[in-house]
Amino acid sequence: MLQLQIVNFRKDSYILVEGKENTDRFYIIQSGKVRTFKANDPSGASVKILGPGDFVGVISCMSGHTQIENAIAMADTRCISVRKDQYPELIEKNTPIALKIIRTFANRTRIMNELITKPVASINASETPEHIFEVARYYDKVGAYPIALYAYYHYMKECRTGRYLEDARQRFKAVSIMSSFRNFEPEPDLARSYNKGEMIFSESQTGGDMYVIQDGEVAITKVSDGNEMILAVLKRGDMFGEMALLENKPRSASAIAHGNCRLLVINRHNFNHMVTTQPQLIARLTTTFAERLWTSYRQLDNTNIVNPLHKMVDMLALQAEKTKKFSGSFQTELSPTDLANMCGIPLKLHTPVIVQFSTEKCARINMDKIFIPDCAELLKQAAFYRKMSATGDKKNSL
Repeated sequence: MLQLQIVNFRKDSYILVEGKENTDRFYIIQSGKVRTFKANDPSGASVKILGPGDFVGVISCMSGHTQIENAIAMADTRCISVRKDQYPELIEKNTPIALKIIRTFANRTRIMNELITKPVASINASETPEHIFEVARYYDKVGAYPIALYAYYHYMKECRTGRYLEDARQRFKAVSIMSSFRNFEPEPDLARSYNKGEMIFSESQTGGDMYVIQDGEVAITKVSDGNEMILAVLKRGDMFGEMALLENKPRSASAIAHGNCRLLVINRHNFNHMVTTQPQLIARLTTTFAERLWTSYRQLDNTNIVNPLHKMVDMLALQAEKTKKFSGSFQTELSPTDLANMCGIPLKLHTPVIVQFSTEKCARINMDKIFIPDCAELLKQAAFYRKMSATGDKKNSL
């Protein structure tokens, strides 16, 4: 029988402390009010005021990482304490609670993706199908023609009176000559295959399917101000596309086959059936979202680092943290270019930054893949660079 503990917090007391490792439980607020925030957030975008029915600490608890934010009781507050090992039984008996957590995660993930890749003033621009043209134009420019064709096609499909319609038609015809790619519409099957470099869906495109990777890798990317940022490279067993399914909004990011891959499709109909019959799916979704959100919060820290080389080192450290590699060596599957794209470094700076990065002792490049000889030293170096940035070091070493 599920037995949950009640915990009381007095006004102005800390419920969670950013950076701490006490992540074995989260809290459901019964009464009172809680403020959450990140210490180094000059924009104030991380500040949230939570009340009864809201959750505190779920991201770190379900991902198994350190606390990503502080939480302070703004009034005397009463909470239900839920241990991680109690979560499966909790959601089996209270599916709506789990769905609320997941939908909250979906909304927060969308917001975090925008904060990482776009100035606040231009966030709403990517919510419209017009943005698909910017995506197509970027991949056209860099010679990724199958991706450009896919994006041009869906821009024309979704923006029949769009401002760039004639430009899209002309470029679609021109690029069609250079690429034989024609898989513009998904197959009706629930099992689909994609070749390396093919687009599964574009950011700002409508759609309601989510995917489970059965084999291969998928890159989640965003195009902003003429640059591409890789938000994540997902592997076998990972899920993606769930935000559009849960929120019924345009895609918040693009999904591109990072290698040949096979995917299992989950649409709204079979998702609703799974929710009621397979609570383990909800638990897995919660963990997936928690890990992704924890990574997003760390990436937001990375955007505050000005020096491009320091950004690269910190982003590499994040890859070790994600896999909980805190010591020893670690062979990544990332190239230096992948890492630069993850940092949102402009293309014109890629060559000098990568050359400088290749001289760093914290990393070696073997066969265009990055090898970390000592994760502990890398994490120390990255923490030092973040501290420098937080204390106002704005020098660009290039």
